[in-house]
Amino acid sequence: MTGTTLLEAMGKSQIETMTVFRFITFCWIAFVVYWWVSAWNVKKTVKPSTLSSRLRHKVWLWLAIFLLVGAIPFYPLQILVVPHSRATGLAGCAVCLLGLGITIWARRTLARNWNVDVVFKEDHELITHGPYRYARHPIYTGLLTMFLGTAVARGRIDGFLAVVFCLLSFWIKLKQEEKLMLQHFPDSYPDYKQRVKALVPFVL
Repeated sequence: MTGTTLLEAMGKSQIETMTVFRFITFCWIAFVVYWWVSAWNVKKTVKPSTLSSRLRHKVWLWLAIFLLVGAIPFYPLQILVVPHSRATGLAGCAVCLLGLGITIWARRTLARNWNVDVVFKEDHELITHGPYRYARHPIYTGLLTMFLGTAVARGRIDGFLAVVFCLLSFWIKLKQEEKLMLQHFPDSYPDYKQRVKALVPFVL
């Protein structure tokens, strides 16, 4: 391979990498915009969460976000463990897009019962259709999938560590949510919990 050809290949690789990251960024912007718009149409909260309960899971989530965007510049977090290639870029984009689709589907299904914190709504409904037939917390499933897709595209240790901390955050939060659901739906939620896995259909 001549020097010119090598430079052309390197330039093409950089363009493909930039395209991948632009697509991943677009997915996250679409998620944030959709969440912001849909947050205006929710039911009134009748049982709010406490500050301590919010902090227990949000600390880990913010740490996951900082890791995912590379905002913690410590060795060896920047080490590349999945080399950048067309295959890994396409895989990362596909997984991230899949996660976005799951989150939007789940959010639309949950409708006005949704809230960012662990709260109980006025006329709160137990939703078991749509994606909730396959996972009790499909919004978290979708977000974890987006985290994973982003981590694969970036290929660095900090991205995959972000997935772990995101999972920890959501696991703490879903335990809080399920405690609340068991209190308010003592007849129907135990059966639903026994039939449907929390995050990954038939697995977890």
